[in-house]
Amino acid sequence: MEICLLSLRWCAVLVAAFYFGKLMSRIKMPAILGWLIAGMLFGPFGFGMLPQNVLDNPVYKIIITWMQCAFGLMLGTELVWSRIHQYGWALIITTLTQSLGTFLIVSCAFAIPMMMAGYPIWLALAFGSIALATAPAPALSIVREFHTDGPVTETLLPMAVLDDVVGIVVLFSVDSFIASKVSGGAVPLYMIPVMIFLPIAIGVLTGLPAGYVLKKKPVKGKTIAVLLSGITATAVIGLFFNSFVVKGITLNYMLMGVSFSAVFSNMIPPRQLDYTTYWFNPVLNVSLLISIVDLGAPLDYHLMIGAGLYTFIYIVSRACGKYFGARFGAKATHMPLTVQKYLGLTLLPHSGVSLVFTGILCAVIAASRPELAAVVKGTIAAAAVINEIIAVIAAKKGFQFSGEIGRQMSPGES
Repeated sequence: MEICLLSLRWCAVLVAAFYFGKLMSRIKMPAILGWLIAGMLFGPFGFGMLPQNVLDNPVYKIIITWMQCAFGLMLGTELVWSRIHQYGWALIITTLTQSLGTFLIVSCAFAIPMMMAGYPIWLALAFGSIALATAPAPALSIVREFHTDGPVTETLLPMAVLDDVVGIVVLFSVDSFIASKVSGGAVPLYMIPVMIFLPIAIGVLTGLPAGYVLKKKPVKGKTIAVLLSGITATAVIGLFFNSFVVKGITLNYMLMGVSFSAVFSNMIPPRQLDYTTYWFNPVLNVSLLISIVDLGAPLDYHLMIGAGLYTFIYIVSRACGKYFGARFGAKATHMPLTVQKYLGLTLLPHSGVSLVFTGILCAVIAASRPELAAVVKGTIAAAAVINEIIAVIAAKKGFQFSGEIGRQMSPGES
């Protein structure tokens, strides 16, 4: 009975989030902002309709895992070699300049305050490693809502995947370094390639049979059934490995979905891929809504009131790192002018991945220095709330300034 009640409350929150999004759209703001606000308002720190025991429930976590795999299709279906090879090294170099540039700028920005407060200098590296990654879901929901198309969009989509890879490498390298300074345990360095390549391998494993089936004449019902089955198989295999093989770390399920869809997207004709993604749109829209509400639910909006100097330093230094790092890399590799000017604005969303990265690092720090773990948690939690609201608006402006907000035709249109 209690499970049914909690399920009804969760559905009510999702319906409310949907209409919050509609309200935001009416005032020319991204719908995702309404979804995030609904998550915060109805989450554990708000009205409690989506309490912490629901967020921690194993069944709920499995549903969110499936949704993460599902919205990975939005990225993976864009990773078609014939579309992205024109950027090649430029894309890789720009990813590195904005990711590693953010790590360096945030770490340097925190170095002096940490020393003045009497904290160890390695705490600045912790902030830098948390800051460099980008949460792709907010920007991708804007891409879908406003039908963006152009160089900035084409660069952002594959970069969101590469950015996660760089983030994992830097995070666990810093995690191991910090563990050598404190008594807490850390993920061994040899686990870094596992964290990257295992999700990709799982996606390839399920993507190949899906591609062979989808190569046949497209039929809507069969296509959707293949995609749903493939996503489910990907999530189940991922959960198996996470539960019994690589326990203690969290695999990137979005990366599994990206790999799954990238494989079949490169196996079927472009026209058929257009139909496939068009038919899958309703499922993708629902998965984005649920994922964004889940992103907002753990955020405590009360922290906005008590945000202090460290939160300000974090938000500003991270924004500078993302914007100027992307601009430097794009200019150095002669990418289009709009990419040079506005790509950085679309890379600002951060909260979901920042909270995951914070949890990983603080587990190590708290073992011997719980007061330092509290500093990191408090700063990032407050920054997650404030930054996400600013970042969603900035990302929309980035697409708007670049002239990429427009209308996307369905496959049936000419």
